[in-house]
Amino acid sequence: MEIRKLRVGGLLLSSNVLMAPLAGYTCYPFRMLAYEMGAGLCFTEMVSANALKYQDRATGKLLFTTKQEKIRAVQLLGGNPAVMERMACSELLQDFDVIDINMGCPVPNVFKSGEGSALMLDWKRASAIIRGCRKSGRIVTVKCRTGIRENELFAAEFARMCEDSGADMITIHGRSRSMMYDGEPCYEEIARAKAAVSIPVIANGGIYSAEDGDRMMERTGADGIMIARYGLENPFIFGILTGKPSGKTTRQVILEQMELTCRYYDETFTLSYIRKLASYGMKKRKGTKRYKERLYRSGSLEELREVVELIFPE
Repeated sequence: MEIRKLRVGGLLLSSNVLMAPLAGYTCYPFRMLAYEMGAGLCFTEMVSANALKYQDRATGKLLFTTKQEKIRAVQLLGGNPAVMERMACSELLQDFDVIDINMGCPVPNVFKSGEGSALMLDWKRASAIIRGCRKSGRIVTVKCRTGIRENELFAAEFARMCEDSGADMITIHGRSRSMMYDGEPCYEEIARAKAAVSIPVIANGGIYSAEDGDRMMERTGADGIMIARYGLENPFIFGILTGKPSGKTTRQVILEQMELTCRYYDETFTLSYIRKLASYGMKKRKGTKRYKERLYRSGSLEELREVVELIFPE
């Protein structure tokens, strides 16, 4: 895989390996970790434009960032062009350089509400959302899928619409909405989209190793790849792919994440986040299952630290 800097709008990313927005995981501490490991761009968790409109406190917390996060990207979910434009242009997003529009979420409740991947069925509305978000003056990117059903894929045509509407980059999850998160990605469809537009195309889906990343790039010709849940299981993947290994151990990484999270979030959030991160780190690690119950029973940061040190002895 060719690792290179990537220009998106007026930004020059340090690498073409990106970290996907993941609900419940890509909070500020994890984004900082992914950047440290070599990611060129990281996104917030999916943020509902409607929830922001009604000043939902929990949703507002998803926007937390600091000046230490050099490039800041928010993923916005919504189906109403007027609301999306209003929120994109609001002071709430003033700290962000990039607005990524979620046009790929396949979850039934999101789809039924006309948001996420449902926008791939309404190009006029999708285009209006992109154009509205462009009025914010920020870089606008789109994350979508190859189509709605496996037998009817149209990523290339959709990518052209996104480019014509003003998108600076498009990320394509190589599965249709009907496939959800399972099955072999359709490399050919991403390749068609790449050939159809001049803006960067990022390939996503089914990347669980450096070899998978290489295969995705080779078969699609994409400008870069986006790592999703495998980045939680193995955050070192960014350094492996970019040829800049960190030299840290999993134990060091998790304890540093705990310290950083404590600095900006309360104990309840820290306990929940570190438990989830440790659980991902335990995958394929022999002899750790016996600690899982104790991990989730930890009622204080001191107890949690003790369990983390048992799970990851070095």
